Amino acid sequence: MAANLTEVARHAGVSIATASRAFGEPDRLAPATLERVRRAAAELGYATPQAAVGTRTIAVVVPDAANPVYATLLKAIQGQAWHGRHRIVLFDADEDLRREREAIELGCRTDGLLLCSPRLPEREVLSLVADTPHVIVNRVIDGAVCVVMDAERGPTQAVEHLSALGHHHVAYASGPHGSWADEQRADAVARACERFGIRLTRLSNHAASIQGGRAGAAAAVASGATAVIAYNDLVALGLEAGMAELGRVCPDDVSLVGIDDIELAGAVTPSLTTVRMPIARAGALAVDLLLQAMSGTASIGETVLPSQLIVRGSTAPPSAAR
Repeated sequence: MAANLTEVARHAGVSIATASRAFGEPDRLAPATLERVRRAAAELGYATPQAAVGTRTIAVVVPDAANPVYATLLKAIQGQAWHGRHRIVLFDADEDLRREREAIELGCRTDGLLLCSPRLPEREVLSLVADTPHVIVNRVIDGAVCVVMDAERGPTQAVEHLSALGHHHVAYASGPHGSWADEQRADAVARACERFGIRLTRLSNHAASIQGGRAGAAAAVASGATAVIAYNDLVALGLEAGMAELGRVCPDDVSLVGIDDIELAGAVTPSLTTVRMPIARAGALAVDLLLQAMSGTASIGETVLPSQLIVRGSTAPPSAAR
């Protein structure tokens, strides 16, 4: 069997993301690193994705194209696909399971599928894609090639940061129903709160948007938590606006932490403490893995890209501590 990208990365002593750049964005690598990866590929008989499959049409299904996370993901997917002049067809499910189901069915008429954060049950996803080459982004589905952004390290760092500031009661503002990422993030926050002896209140599910955050603001205030970790940055920003209308100021009355590190997070006042997710890297890598799947060289399993807490102005010691 031909070598895959993971084996090339291991043989060259680099990360899989670096190995991916050697074939998609070679200008971003130091000459010595690029040479090492290409030598490893030659020694292992690795066929570069573009050479292996030629120009193809790729369907991309996202739950909400208006969400800046998916905009960033789509830009990275398009940029990586452009190297091989592959065509991208976008399907926006609009957080509707019926639309997602139809989008996958239509996408199966193309050469390959990138399913970003699918909401449908695992068995149904696998049944719908059938034999169509596919890669799952931001969700783990057994039996599929998956690219996920670490939902453990960053959220754990967020809880540790809040604990160091003196917070003893934290709320988690949940995202949409059916979101695999929401479940992973909530579980990571729960484990970290237990580890640091912090009381945790899990708020109800809301849309992954600013309006969804506004809708959860009253419950966040009523919980009595001195800090809130939100499913994503949009929810965090909505919470901030909603709680301000209820007389709660961030970070004087409540600290806020988002997840994703969208561009807006660093531009608001106070700037948002958040968990940076490698969104663009996930999109580029997903294209490479899908091209491998088309050529029959992809390995079933998950590739996990790291997350990292970014501390900004929306977190501070609780008012009682000050």
